[in-house]
Amino acid sequence: MTALLLAVVPGCTATDGGDPGTGKDGGVPGTGKGGRATLRGITLPSWYRTDYDSPAADRYLRGIRATGARWITLTPTWYQNHVTDSALHTTEETASDASVRRITDRAHALGLKVMIKPHVDLPGDQDRAGIRPRDRDAWFTAYRRFITHYADLAADTGAEQLAVGTELAGVSGDPAAWGKVVEEVRAHYDGPLTYAANYDEYRKVRFWKDLDLIGVDAYWPLSGTPTRDPAELRRAWKPIREELAAFAREQGRRVLFTEAGYVSQRGATTAPYSWTVSGRAAPDEQAAAYRALLDSFTGRDWWAGVCWWMWDDWPGSGETPARLAYTPHGKPAEAVLREKWGPAQGTR
Repeated sequence: MTALLLAVVPGCTATDGGDPGTGKDGGVPGTGKGGRATLRGITLPSWYRTDYDSPAADRYLRGIRATGARWITLTPTWYQNHVTDSALHTTEETASDASVRRITDRAHALGLKVMIKPHVDLPGDQDRAGIRPRDRDAWFTAYRRFITHYADLAADTGAEQLAVGTELAGVSGDPAAWGKVVEEVRAHYDGPLTYAANYDEYRKVRFWKDLDLIGVDAYWPLSGTPTRDPAELRRAWKPIREELAAFAREQGRRVLFTEAGYVSQRGATTAPYSWTVSGRAAPDEQAAAYRALLDSFTGRDWWAGVCWWMWDDWPGSGETPARLAYTPHGKPAEAVLREKWGPAQGTR
């Protein structure tokens, strides 16, 4: 998710059938480090150097765990000034390494696992998918330094999973360059690896077999008009689910929704990637979207789970009022999570 800010991105029984491990959609071979369990996660993004050291951090982690989530995703972010640049750098919006270490320790103390999902962003509202460096070799050299930095941090903190990139459609079609990225990352970190492709990007990524999981940021539009009917949304998910199941079989990898989310605004499912769909609060539509996604995918043996975008903004940092924002906290969507994510076997 590309945030509209200066700084910038599971277990129950599915209602349409299918139990974990049944192979209802054709089955996916074992995936080694990717595991077979279903991941239940919520993203806790950072917009500033000290966000993860906020006094609110412990409260946020406890709130996330109370939904039934067992994972959090952290998003330290570096920047480049222009889409054609080759240099990456930190800014005041980059979460400090020390703060990432401390919040990882706090999460582990509460029994939460951690995925570190580093982002590269551009100033203002520019989309990171537009990054197309003039000097690709120089950019990939800089990128390997960036991502191995976080591979070392993930190894040092005991983070349980790492994403090697997020929504970089302008460069993600280069399998040789990404093969080198993954090779270097594996020399620094031995946990499971994924890449977070946007929903319209994942088929163009050519290095899935170098990774342990296929990561998809699942922002598919599901309706042309506002709806709060989970059945309608489940019907919209059906062809997408079939396509993803076939792709998982083809690649021999499970699919993790590295992001999925909906603002609590009227029309949220018409453009799930938008922070400002209508400006009219509609928490019932958000809840219907949460329910439809979990009903549609939970129990599919090829589906590795979801990391919802996102929990609360840090105090003073949110540009979207909480009643309209992506957070499910204190809304009907949180009740859906508590219902669907009650203690269950096969979750992690």
